[in-house]
Amino acid sequence: MVDLKVKIDNLEIKNPVMTASGTSGFAEELMDFYDVSKLGAVLLKGTTLKNRDGNPYPRMAETASGMLNAVGLQNKGIDYFIENIYPKIKDYGTQLILNVNGSTVEEYIELTEKVNELENINAIELNISCPNVKEGGMAFGVSCVGAEAVTKAVRDVYKKTLIVKLSPNVTDIADIARSVEAQGADSVSLVNTFLGMAVDAEKRVPRLSTITGGLSGPAIKPIALRMVWQVYNAVKIPVIGLGGIMNAEDAIEFMLAGATAIQVGTAIFKDPFTPLKVVKGIEEYLEKHHISSASELTGALKWQ
Repeated sequence: MVDLKVKIDNLEIKNPVMTASGTSGFAEELMDFYDVSKLGAVLLKGTTLKNRDGNPYPRMAETASGMLNAVGLQNKGIDYFIENIYPKIKDYGTQLILNVNGSTVEEYIELTEKVNELENINAIELNISCPNVKEGGMAFGVSCVGAEAVTKAVRDVYKKTLIVKLSPNVTDIADIARSVEAQGADSVSLVNTFLGMAVDAEKRVPRLSTITGGLSGPAIKPIALRMVWQVYNAVKIPVIGLGGIMNAEDAIEFMLAGATAIQVGTAIFKDPFTPLKVVKGIEEYLEKHHISSASELTGALKWQ
């Protein structure tokens, strides 16, 4: 028997496979297919302080080996989550991690203070790729100064495991990772989607109402893998890898490059059972190569 358990700071996870935020709602959707307690963790849908209607349609578009989305963090706000969703999912038997979002530092703080009181939410994923209204639309996550400011503010009020989700739309992602580590992040997850666009040549219009959107899927995997490797070699905190993971082999590649755990996202739209298949595939790989623990894969890439 191999040991699939991994740790993200003090957060114990039964296996290294998580879902990516925004790809399986609040876990209830996946429960229609299988028991999510078999997964290491479920990253819950991005949540904001107040209700957000999201962007106008169309807001999703298929691309070569991937997809674009511009959903715009549609959700009913943290109070609705606490009153109506949390009671139904809190005993799902796996780690539940809430992805939190804000337009200002003050919003992040107020939202995080509310999440802090939820006993069965043991970690948050701090999404710092959202527009910073006070800075003229600049995203927090694309500068060290912005990333440091929101991470420090949330660290001051949040008492559990703090995972910071990094944007790939930067010059040097290792610099951003070091910045949030210095301000108290317990882990970083990367990468978020790449900025892209799609055009309908016949109609001569953009395929998204917002013109640009976030690119995900297997098309981004080589770049995401490179960034995970760079960040793993730049920080001491655990790295969670994501970006185009479609099967167990992809997941293992991310772990060898430095990821302690991984997230499956876009693949779920094609096959909701993908995360379970990845768990099984990692276990079979460990057995085949006589490796006793999943944690031994992290950073085991031979390159020197």
